[in-house]
Amino acid sequence: MLARFAIEAKEIEQVTRAFYAKVRAHPVLGPVFAAHVEDWHSHEAKIARFWRNAILRERSYSGNPMQVHKTAGNVRAEHFPDWLALFDETLAEHLLPDVASAWSALAHRIGRGLALGLIPVAKAGGPPPRFI
Repeated sequence: MLARFAIEAKEIEQVTRAFYAKVRAHPVLGPVFAAHVEDWHSHEAKIARFWRNAILRERSYSGNPMQVHKTAGNVRAEHFPDWLALFDETLAEHLLPDVASAWSALAHRIGRGLALGLIPVAKAGGPPPRFI
């Protein structure tokens, strides 16, 4: 299978490292991640495999991101706008605009799905769930 867009594995790894450096310093996201990540190097490597799988179709990642985010206990749908804004900022700093745009579109699609999966199901007769 062909890659979704032109990017090299080393660029994916560079963006992933730069993004998580920003996450660690972020006042909202930093504590959310710090509650779960003890070894940042291993976490970044795992997430780089996720993105290489999603973009380059390497089949280098196996996991269930939705389940991980649901069982974390402190990850909320309202965290995703901050996550995506920080990710977009990182993409723009490290990639050419067309590559950053393509990766951003994919990240936003995945982020919407994860955020929607974290919204509690509405009770019968109650109002519909509100997305971010």
